[in-house]
Amino acid sequence: MTQLVWRKVMHIHELIPFLIQEGFSYDSIKQSLVIVLECAMIDAIDYFGNSSVLDLVKDAIFYYLLYGFLVSLYNNIRGYGIIGYPKIVFRSASKTIMSKILNSRLLKSKVEKEVEDTIEKIESQLIIETPQVPDFQIVPQTHLSDSQILEHLDNLSDLKHSEWESGKVSGAVYHGGDDLIALQAQAFQKFCVANQLHPDVFPGVRKMESEIVSMVLNMFNGSAAKEACGSTTSGGTESLMLACLAAKVYGEKYKGITKPEMVIPETAHAGFDKAGYYFGIKIHHARLDPNTYKVDLSHVKSLINSNTVLLAGSAPNFPHGIVDDIEGLSKLALRYDIRLHVDCCLGSFVIAYMSKAGFDGVLPPFDFRVPGVTSISCDTHKYGFAPKGSSVIMYRDSKLRECQYYVNTDWVGGLYGSPTFAGSRPGALSVGCWATMLSMGEDGYIESCRGIITNARYLKQRIQDEIPELRIIGDPLLSVVAFKSDQLDIYGLSDLLSKKGWHLSTLQKPAALHLALTRLSTPESIDSLVDCLKETVAVLASHGHAATKSDTSALYGVAGSVQTTGVADRLITGFIDTLYKVRE
Repeated sequence: MTQLVWRKVMHIHELIPFLIQEGFSYDSIKQSLVIVLECAMIDAIDYFGNSSVLDLVKDAIFYYLLYGFLVSLYNNIRGYGIIGYPKIVFRSASKTIMSKILNSRLLKSKVEKEVEDTIEKIESQLIIETPQVPDFQIVPQTHLSDSQILEHLDNLSDLKHSEWESGKVSGAVYHGGDDLIALQAQAFQKFCVANQLHPDVFPGVRKMESEIVSMVLNMFNGSAAKEACGSTTSGGTESLMLACLAAKVYGEKYKGITKPEMVIPETAHAGFDKAGYYFGIKIHHARLDPNTYKVDLSHVKSLINSNTVLLAGSAPNFPHGIVDDIEGLSKLALRYDIRLHVDCCLGSFVIAYMSKAGFDGVLPPFDFRVPGVTSISCDTHKYGFAPKGSSVIMYRDSKLRECQYYVNTDWVGGLYGSPTFAGSRPGALSVGCWATMLSMGEDGYIESCRGIITNARYLKQRIQDEIPELRIIGDPLLSVVAFKSDQLDIYGLSDLLSKKGWHLSTLQKPAALHLALTRLSTPESIDSLVDCLKETVAVLASHGHAATKSDTSALYGVAGSVQTTGVADRLITGFIDTLYKVRE
C-alpha cells in the first residue's frame, strides 16, 4: 500500500511543472485531474489484484486507525487551537514525567514523608477527642438506654464547629428555621422505614415523590415542554451524573455514538467530570469570556464534533455565581442536534422565584422556555430547605428520561428496574421534602428569594465600594458573591478569616473566595464580614502586599504545580480516608 501512495505522489509531482507551464489554466487543471483519476484507478486495480487478503486486512486496519487519529487530531486542534493543543499535550507529558521523577528512588522517600506529615495534620484536625462520649468501635455488649443515647447525641452536636448558625459559613447549611426542622423530624418519624423501591408497600411515598417532581417542573416552566418529566435523586451530583448518563445512552441508542464526548464550561460543577470518569465520556472544558466569566460560546462551538452527546451551562455556576448564556447554548444545541443540560442545582428555588420576588427582567430565560434545553437539575435540599439528600432531575421528554433507567429482565431474582443509581431509597427524605415544600409555600419561597438576593447585592456593593484591594468576579446576579485580588494573597486572606470564624469557599484559576448566602446571611452578619474583611486586608497590606505563608496557599500551590503533580491527589485521598478512621 505504501508503494501505491508513493506512486500517487509521484504522479502529482510530475504534473506540477506541466501546470506551471500552462499557467494553471482551466483546461490544464481539468486535464491534470483526469490523469490523476486514471492513474489512481489503474493503481487501485493493480493493488487489489496483486495483494493478498492478509495484506488488504492489515492495510484496512492501518488506515482505519490512521483515520481515527487524524480525526481526533483535527478535532483537538480545531477546539484548542494550533498552539493551545500542543500546550495541553506538553503539560500532560510534563506531569507524567514529573510524576515518575517524584516516585523515583531519589525523591520518593522525601515526598512520602511530606505527604504523611500533611495527612497527620489533617487527621489531628478531624479526628478529635470526645471526652463526654466514649468511642464505639465495636457494638456494645450491653445495649444503651434511650436517655444515654440522646445524651451522647447532645454532646456530639455541641462539639466545637464552624459557626454556621451566625451565617459565617459559605452555603453548606441551608436552614429553613427551627419550626421547619421540627416538622421534618415528625415527617421522618412517620415514614422512617419507607423504601421507594417498593411503591406497592408505600403508595403514599410514591404519591409524594411524583408531586415533588411535578411542583419543581412547574417552577421551571415544564409546561413549555409537552412531555416534561423527571425523578428525585439523592443530591446535585447524582442529578448531574444521571443527566450525563442519559445523554450518553441517548447518543448511542439514537445516533450511534460509541465514543461520547461533552462540552462543559471551565466553571461547571465537578459532578460533570465525575460522570465523565464513571461513564467513559470524554470531557472538553470550554474557556470563559474574560469579561463576563460566562462560558465562551465560540469556544464551545469549536469543541463540538460528531461524538458530542451533551452541552452544559450553569444557572448559576458554583465558583463565581455567574449564569451562563443559556439561550446561546440552546442555539448551538439545536443547530447540531445535541442535548443541553442546565445545572440549576445551586440556583434552585432562588433562581426559580426571581421574577415573582420582584427581580423581573434581571435574568434571560434559562429553563424549559428555551427550546434547546433538554434537562435541568435542581437541588431541593439547598434553597428549597428540604432535608439533605434531596434533588430533582428534569427532562424535556420521557424518551430522554428513559435513558437514565436501569432495566434487567434476565435476573434470576425476577424482573428488576430502577430509575436512579440506588436500588433502595430512603422514602423519608422524599416525605421530608414534600412536607417542606407544602410548609414553605410559594409565598415563603418568594420571601426567601427576595431576602437572599437583596443581601447578596448588599454584600457585593459594600465590597466594591469599600475594599478596593478586592475585585468582584463578573456580575453575579443571584446568591453567590466571589472576589479575587491582584494585590493580596487571597489564600492568606482565607486563613486569616478562618481564624476569626469565617469559612468562605476557596477557589482556583483564578485564586478567589466566595460566599454563598443563605437565609442565615443577614444584613448584620454581612456587616460583620465586611468589617472582618477590612481588618484582614489591612493586615495583609501591611506586609507589603506580599504573599503570606499559609496552609491554604501551600495546598493550592501544590495542586496547581506541574512539579508536584500527583501530590495533591494523594492529599485529597488521605483526607477522604480520614473520614472513615476511628481514634486509636
